[in-house]
Amino acid sequence: MDLLNTLVDKGLRRELPSREEALAVLATSDEELLDVVAAAGKVRRQWFGRRVKLNYLVNLKSGLCPEDCSYCSQRLGSKAEILKYTWLKPDEASKAAAAGVAGGAKRVCLVASGRGPTDRDVDRVSQTIEAIKEQNEGVEVCACLGLLSDGQAERLRAAGADAYNHNLNTSEGTYGDITTTHTYADRVDTVQKAHSAGLSACSGLIAGMGESDEDLVDVVFALRELDPDSVPVNFLIPFEGTPLAKEWNLTPQRCLRILAMVRFVCPDVEVRLAGGREVHLRSMQPLALHLVNSIFLGDYLTSEGQEGKADLEMIADAGFEVEGAGTTTLPEHRADAIAAAGCGSHASAGCGSHEGGACGPCGSESVPAAVAEVSEARTDLVAVRRRGAGTDLAPNA
Repeated sequence: MDLLNTLVDKGLRRELPSREEALAVLATSDEELLDVVAAAGKVRRQWFGRRVKLNYLVNLKSGLCPEDCSYCSQRLGSKAEILKYTWLKPDEASKAAAAGVAGGAKRVCLVASGRGPTDRDVDRVSQTIEAIKEQNEGVEVCACLGLLSDGQAERLRAAGADAYNHNLNTSEGTYGDITTTHTYADRVDTVQKAHSAGLSACSGLIAGMGESDEDLVDVVFALRELDPDSVPVNFLIPFEGTPLAKEWNLTPQRCLRILAMVRFVCPDVEVRLAGGREVHLRSMQPLALHLVNSIFLGDYLTSEGQEGKADLEMIADAGFEVEGAGTTTLPEHRADAIAAAGCGSHASAGCGSHEGGACGPCGSESVPAAVAEVSEARTDLVAVRRRGAGTDLAPNA
């Protein structure tokens, strides 16, 4: 396919594809899917070899969010029967983080529901970061606390945070259909604050909320312009009790096309397969490893994921290897740029997701028209987390 040859050449040169080329990837047929995966896989291997970075989520404060993001089980008015608890103490969070590190995670992602942190919250998270770093040598820490006020990113960095996550989630044109209590511009501003403070910026998207191909390309091109080090790709987890509970718009094939498009647009960035992979990719998860170079280990914030042991077996069986703590995640040219800016301990990036998607402030019930490709609803695969942080049960790592 001339299209794929062109996209591979551009990816190896870090050249931005055209919008038409990105849209064409999403429009490829199922018969062409393996060719698309193979082509994007060449770009992935050029910049990241066969390494897979493992990340581990710790939900510091679950539920009761005042924001109205339609996708989120922690949103204002959510009837999802998730765990609800206030801030974990630093030692509790450190114990939860240690389980992920023992399972092979290189980065711990600290997430808290809410619009954004107060200064007291920043103090609390700073103490947690310090506790985790004292007890887990070499671990990277990413914070995901919502919209940042002036000076907060600098304080998190001074406490030892390596990165900050805040996802754009969807295109600017459709953002108001998903969330009404804050704006797309608010999210862009927080990503820029993190970057300006010297934190490794992490920002991604949620697919499957009824968006069009054009919306997907819009948000990925916007991310390319923001230039985060890490782009998590979440697939909506349609929680019962949320406005998007009936949005089952994804097939495994469409998920792979979306991941390939992101890789072509962001060739040398850490692309993370995040929330919803088990629900929507299912048995085709190993193919996604040819497109992404990073995944979450074990459970998510309010939903249960694949067993940590199964994650590790999947990586090995697919011919990939877990990235070691002493390995620099990003390609040399990006790592050097971060080092020059004084950012990050290992020049790696990436983080977080609220369920089915985003970190940060948890839309209205109005959503864009669904795409034509619709998957069978697999509500049996949406399991609320009942173990790990906030419980007395051992975590999944």
